Amino acid sequence: MERFAEFDPATLYEAAGRTGMVDPSIRPAWPGAKVCGPALTVECPPSDNLMLHVAVAHAEPGVVIVATVAGHLMAGAWGEILTEAARVRGVAGLVIDGAVRDIDAIEAARFPVFSRGLAIGACTKEKPGHLQTMIRFGGASVRPGDLIFGNADGIVGDRAGQDGCGLLSWR
Repeated sequence: MERFAEFDPATLYEAAGRTGMVDPSIRPAWPGAKVCGPALTVECPPSDNLMLHVAVAHAEPGVVIVATVAGHLMAGAWGEILTEAARVRGVAGLVIDGAVRDIDAIEAARFPVFSRGLAIGACTKEKPGHLQTMIRFGGASVRPGDLIFGNADGIVGDRAGQDGCGLLSWR
């Protein structure tokens, strides 16, 4: 991971054959946020973040949680409580195709979060979703273990390690 952290997403995107670019409207929640690590994928129903809590509880150190909430932007699926739990577990960051909240606390914790939006709306914790399956994320297909890299310029992912031949292979 350390060798990839020295690059920028545009260079990695081009080196991977111009594949893996995530929708540029998914942006860092605070200036200077950077994320790099293997994907732990999460799919949540709109307005329900139960599977994000499950993902954090089962996360291995160094993973990047990559989540989708079916494009729902009226509820912050991630906030201060999940940030603190993720930090304790050693999670490298979160990228979510959805909304987050508690940005001041997230920035103070220096926890890398990238999201499509911000929303103060609350989520329930009632509906199951999916963990560690292929998801559609910001126009890209993301599989568990894919390398995810992001900074202020954007996010790129690569099928690193899926068949041992990913250009950005980290395994």
